[in-house]
Amino acid sequence: MNVSGKYLFPLVFLSTMVSAACAIGSSDDGQDSLVVYSGRSEELVGPVIGLFQDATGISIRVKYGGTAELAATLLEEGNNSPADVYFAQDPGGLAAVVTRLSKLPNDLLFLVPEAFRSDSGQWIGVSGRARVVVFNSDALTVEELPDDIYDFVDPKWSRRIGWAPTNGSFQAMVTAMRVTWGEDRTRDWLAGIMANHPSLYAKNTPTVAAVGAGEVEVGFVNHYYLHRFLHEQGMTFPARNYHPRAGGPGALMMVSGAGVLETASNRDVALRFLEFLVSPTAQQYFVDQTFEYPVIDGIATNPLLTPLDEIAAPGIDMSQLGDLEGTLDLLREVGALP
Repeated sequence: MNVSGKYLFPLVFLSTMVSAACAIGSSDDGQDSLVVYSGRSEELVGPVIGLFQDATGISIRVKYGGTAELAATLLEEGNNSPADVYFAQDPGGLAAVVTRLSKLPNDLLFLVPEAFRSDSGQWIGVSGRARVVVFNSDALTVEELPDDIYDFVDPKWSRRIGWAPTNGSFQAMVTAMRVTWGEDRTRDWLAGIMANHPSLYAKNTPTVAAVGAGEVEVGFVNHYYLHRFLHEQGMTFPARNYHPRAGGPGALMMVSGAGVLETASNRDVALRFLEFLVSPTAQQYFVDQTFEYPVIDGIATNPLLTPLDEIAAPGIDMSQLGDLEGTLDLLREVGALP
């Protein structure tokens, strides 16, 4: 598996940690294999998957794609799917295929807090991610931003907003809007944002880049994309994250997560892989390399991240974010998606 040069030193160090401290075992005969469908990009999770592969000798084949796209693929493939593990960007994708996931053993489920695993015991959270408004810090101050994400429907924000409605985490946020606000208010928000002529981006990274370049003044993204820019370009990069003061779906805390398919041909290996993803080694990777929040205790977060107790996140159970199809229908209805 190819690993970008910018990860080389940290991954050499982490690989040593895996070999020395991570009790995941290794393949004696070299015949074990695993098929992972990943709704998270190769850039973000390829290195940590490579750590597991290198430490165990287990051959891993990864199919990368959008979370919603892969969920649809799994449902279409049914019992003929070659996938052992579904690694989703958000709980909505996992809930969409929950009928295809097997019950996980309690000793695995209980490695993460109750809030970060499925009520039915069919998936576990892997890393925490906050929805934020990223803003151009040369053009705006925090005090000039509205308390609630809903208020960006105000016409004064016309042509100042960037968004990525095809992004899975954006769609999870809209699902959270439907849960907390209801269909009508969510539809009104989407229509109001569209009336403000937002700039359209394919995903979070170009949205943050556009905010930093002054193409737009605010964008709706996950928190960690800004931190990648700050890490690579320095603290002079003119953008910062804002967690809406009033909370609500604009301050949603989500988890990426993973589950094992009912039809997995390598269930034992799949369970070992999930256990690795919530091990201290993998959790430290997510903190240090992707700037996400850990889902287990004892892992220090990046000092640039807003402490969780300072985010007015809505109290939404992750299992409530499962109606992805209803969200896609709504986005198509208002014209945000083709």
